[in-house]
Amino acid sequence: MKKRPNLLYIFGDQLRRASCGYTGYSNAITPNIDAFHARSMDFCQCVSGHPVCAPYRASLFTGKYTSSTGMVINEIRLNPNQRCIGHVLTEGGYETAYIGKWHLYADELGNHYDPKNSFVPKGPDRLGFDDYWAAYGFHHEYYAPKAYYHEESPEKIYADKYEPYTQAELAVKHLRRLHDGDKPFAMFLSFGVPHDPWVPENVPAEALAKFASAKYDYPPNYLPQDDPHGDSWAHLSEEERKELPEWMRVYDAMVYCLDQAFGMVMEAVRDMGLDRDTIIVFTSDHGECFGAHGRRAKNIFYEEAVRVPFMVRLPGGAQAEAASDACLNTVDIMPTLLDLMDLPVPEGVQGHSAAGLITGRENEGPDVQLMQGMGAVADWGDGYEWRALRDRRYTYARYLRDGQELLFDHEEDPYEMNDLSGDPAFAGKLIEMRQRMQQEMDRIHDTFERTSWYRDNWTKDRRIIRTATEDYGLSAEG
Repeated sequence: MKKRPNLLYIFGDQLRRASCGYTGYSNAITPNIDAFHARSMDFCQCVSGHPVCAPYRASLFTGKYTSSTGMVINEIRLNPNQRCIGHVLTEGGYETAYIGKWHLYADELGNHYDPKNSFVPKGPDRLGFDDYWAAYGFHHEYYAPKAYYHEESPEKIYADKYEPYTQAELAVKHLRRLHDGDKPFAMFLSFGVPHDPWVPENVPAEALAKFASAKYDYPPNYLPQDDPHGDSWAHLSEEERKELPEWMRVYDAMVYCLDQAFGMVMEAVRDMGLDRDTIIVFTSDHGECFGAHGRRAKNIFYEEAVRVPFMVRLPGGAQAEAASDACLNTVDIMPTLLDLMDLPVPEGVQGHSAAGLITGRENEGPDVQLMQGMGAVADWGDGYEWRALRDRRYTYARYLRDGQELLFDHEEDPYEMNDLSGDPAFAGKLIEMRQRMQQEMDRIHDTFERTSWYRDNWTKDRRIIRTATEDYGLSAEG
């Protein structure tokens, strides 16, 4: 009998919490996600600590903030000289598997289809995921020939159907093999949907047809002009603004497909009885704005970009509560999972374990979330940096370029349309949040640098050559 539980970690790309049916969103068709929610513990305040694809994944695997991993933008290569969850799992006797989008190896902006960027050779750059590998750097088209993955060679293996369904089939096939093994396993399944482009050709016609009669409009906090603090990825042309409602329709169709793929995996898990001895997580890397606050995409502290689903189910459904409002952050995920599996948390991890909340050992969890925006999405460029602190009710943010501060009550003002930073009635809260954010930044040695500082001091040829270990004298293991 296996002494430690298995782990199945499933995450979508750009799936915001508000787009799931269990949150009350009327256009959603997510029966499998909703059913999983009904049998799991829901961290309803969970956020993406740096809501961009590669920075999220770097924090997920290391348990450290972006200011310590150096993964400040997309399409740079992570320094593998860091202690990651895959290393701990492998050394703890687990057989590891990674399927889907990786996004931590490319070092050429825009050349992501080239195998030298999309194929990660076996070795240190896989960060401890030393066993089954069916992954790729990144792409956002979900049919062959642009939907593919690699196993143990640069040769591309093309998806034989809509990519999420191919990925689900790969996961099920490998779960059947793992089920018969003697070792506990840990599988990470990284779906590519519902990331844009949101065009009809990028989703099955039968899925899109399910949303033909649904009504779509601009969000209540839509702004007709671009946010001046946003980079080019955040900007919207006039033509794109006209297309926003249809983008949302395709997005929801992609979410439906993600739900169907998730359902395929969960059905197999139940059929094999793996739900009796497996920790299962469903989540996402970040959300999407769709014109809210004058922005598209992510890379911002607003709720649309940072609030993500995070549900965890213990073996046999043994979690203590149905929901928690603890302020779970990306950096907290690694220590939480390792704690649940009775594995050591590496020295230097900056997140906090919430395992006690899940098992019922503790009543209190993290009460604030530090969030970081380090620059443009995928290219070097100063002027877009921000930091934010979020608690259960308020979000405080500050931009580096002009020092502008913002304060929102996201309980009373869920669309964050009323900035309270200049309201005398909230002067005390503003000071409290400002000071608490600085304390968190000091704790992790975040000195709020320009993006170019990381380019000039931490990278060479878009590869990270320096991390917090060298800069701040942290443990070599951390």
